[in-house]
Amino acid sequence: MSNLALGSTDLQATVSLCCQPLGKEELSAADSEKISVIFKALSDPVRLRLFSKIAAQPGGEACVCDIQDVGVSQPTVSHHLRKLREAGLLESERRASWVYYRVAPGVLSAMAGLLSQTT
Repeated sequence: MSNLALGSTDLQATVSLCCQPLGKEELSAADSEKISVIFKALSDPVRLRLFSKIAAQPGGEACVCDIQDVGVSQPTVSHHLRKLREAGLLESERRASWVYYRVAPGVLSAMAGLLSQTT
């Protein structure tokens, strides 16, 4: 597995520009390395749950204080949120003593396009 990290801009560009939906054409080695970062980040059940909690929030943004109830310790939640951020799936902003997270712009539509059924 690669330790490659993508920013949200890199993720959008990689998924939007490089690739047709997965069933349409074969991925290059470089593209598969880049896209695997997304799947690796979401393959952990806690990360997937955190990502889902953030995406489902009204306004598309959540304070870490509102989403940390996922059955693991607070340091572990922070670790998983950092991994999602490094993969380009989330953006964060510190406000006073709390950090607020939101799904990076274009990420959901880019993933949907990658996974859409070919015609």
